[in-house]
Amino acid sequence: MRAGSPRMLREINDRAAIEVLLREGPLTRAELELAIGLSKPATAQLITRLELDNLVVKAGVRGGGRGPRAQLWAANGGLAFVAAVDLTPHVADFVVADVAGVVLAEHRTPLPVHAGADVVGTFGEALQKVAGDAGINREDLAHVVIGAQGAFDPRTGLLSSAPHIPGWLGFDVPQKLSDELGVDVLIENDVNLVAVEEMSVGQAQDVDDFVMVWLSEGVGGAVVIGRRLLRGATGGGGEIDWMRVPDPATVDTGDVWPEAGARFGNLVDSPAICRLAAAHGIEAATAWDAVAKTGPDHPFRHDLARRVAGGVANLVAVADPQLVLLCGDTSRAGGEVFAALVQEKLHELVLPRTPVGCASVQGNAVRAGALQSALATAREDVFGVVTPTLLGSQARGRKHPSPTE
Repeated sequence: MRAGSPRMLREINDRAAIEVLLREGPLTRAELELAIGLSKPATAQLITRLELDNLVVKAGVRGGGRGPRAQLWAANGGLAFVAAVDLTPHVADFVVADVAGVVLAEHRTPLPVHAGADVVGTFGEALQKVAGDAGINREDLAHVVIGAQGAFDPRTGLLSSAPHIPGWLGFDVPQKLSDELGVDVLIENDVNLVAVEEMSVGQAQDVDDFVMVWLSEGVGGAVVIGRRLLRGATGGGGEIDWMRVPDPATVDTGDVWPEAGARFGNLVDSPAICRLAAAHGIEAATAWDAVAKTGPDHPFRHDLARRVAGGVANLVAVADPQLVLLCGDTSRAGGEVFAALVQEKLHELVLPRTPVGCASVQGNAVRAGALQSALATAREDVFGVVTPTLLGSQARGRKHPSPTE
């Protein structure tokens, strides 16, 4: 086939139309014509082709309209289905959507994660439940993406840095789940998935290089360079809780190791922040409660900002990102005011004037990022639409390359 042939041009236009419909939702012919820049006859022919191929379907009419001009067209979501899961020690949060991104069912349930638990069987039962609620069978799912609090090694399929879910350790997670459940399963670090969501619909849509710092019960991070997640040789890229940093706080909480500095995760996880708050006379059950109880100028806030900035400074010194985004319960409690305070302390430690902000995605960003990834893979399989900058290949034994391979 010669470059620029009519067939190639049709394929390019067809993919462009599908991309627009997936991004914008149902459109009329005139709206689609404007979006992809084709003439009215060419757009009409394109819609006819895609309808005959079952790639687009009629989706009602534009409100109050009548006739062909009001007819809405949408990507055929029924061609594939995906699931996304946020797996934590306390609860697993499931969602099932069609390939157009329409959410069909949601399900939250505690799952056993202790050592020796039948984690595959109970996970499969929960997946069957949410699939049934969506009107499909578990085997109808084209892709399942799980977000977990740990590092995933794509060479072995093993999770590490996840003592809170011991039942998920010691075996090839995606391979075992894929084989026993009959679906294609991918597992990914939870903060990496938040970064995916921020790249897709949040503050990092137009940012090439950024880092995320997750502050909640524990500490996590994600590093994005050139709109690709930095994973490292064993999947441990972004595991910032292991960084060694000095404690610049002005009060003695017993958390600092003067000889080598403290582990960053031992300084800014929820228990450590609660100890820091107590040293300032603030009693709180969680870090985010402590932050919420104090005003922006409270000395506790300044000491906490110095702690956070001490770790972020290492990331900035190595990666020199365009942006640092704070996320997690503690960061949300402080909001943009706390982010600005971290930025102030950071700029006292490093030369780059890197801005610090809060992640903008609301709701369960881990699950949302997992859904973005599952949809990207399914859309490439079904429509040939490649979504760059998402997760890339992780799971061993997968049948299809990912959108970023």
